[in-house]
Amino acid sequence: MPETARQIADDLRARIDEGEFGPGARLPGEPALVREYGVAKMTANGALKLLVSEGVAVSRPGSGTYVREFKPILRDATKRLSRDQWEAGDSIWAADIGERPMTVADLQVSEDDAPRWVSRALNLADGARVVVRSRRYLVDGEPVQMATSYLPAELVRDSRIAEPDPGPGGIYKRLAELGAEPIRFSEDLRARMPSSDESAALNVLPGTPVIEICRIAHTADGEPVEINRMLLDAGAYALRYKFGS
Repeated sequence: MPETARQIADDLRARIDEGEFGPGARLPGEPALVREYGVAKMTANGALKLLVSEGVAVSRPGSGTYVREFKPILRDATKRLSRDQWEAGDSIWAADIGERPMTVADLQVSEDDAPRWVSRALNLADGARVVVRSRRYLVDGEPVQMATSYLPAELVRDSRIAEPDPGPGGIYKRLAELGAEPIRFSEDLRARMPSSDESAALNVLPGTPVIEICRIAHTADGEPVEINRMLLDAGAYALRYKFGS
């Protein structure tokens, strides 16, 4: 019985996991898959597209489909938000990527009227002003995340948080210096389909899912001081959360 595109993709993924096709290896093309699995060319093409959309492989027009060489980022939420991390002057990204090269692109810092959903999340009056920090992160040269932070302008407008470079330890260390140290964090996650602009910014194929995370940072007295909306390439990440009983 002919295989479906999903079955072929799962079989190829298993062969990748077993080491038959290593990082950067060229996967069998459509003609080879047609012969091996006894399927139509369209089915073979669909299997390869599934692997690309899931972040397992990359397509190089005119050359073929290759096993993705990019090593997934292990995002340990507990470790990256530890006070020890940013208090020592390290970026929270250091907990995710270690020595891997990371660059920030398309950084924009501005002061604007808070969108209504931001006002509600930060317990601000309608029309209150916020400092907005938007940026895109690239690891090993590949775009992996977009992020936009909103912070009460009345609290941070005269600090380095309102400047492109907030300094060692990032905005959380600057908040601590302002007497608004973030102590508790909450994150809401959901998977969704990206817009065309989001697909282009993250260099993912249209129809490839992304992970949206909205994090709110709270002070010891429960006051929200930042909301950060992040959009992650689902194929570039593994997410880890640690809980006590």
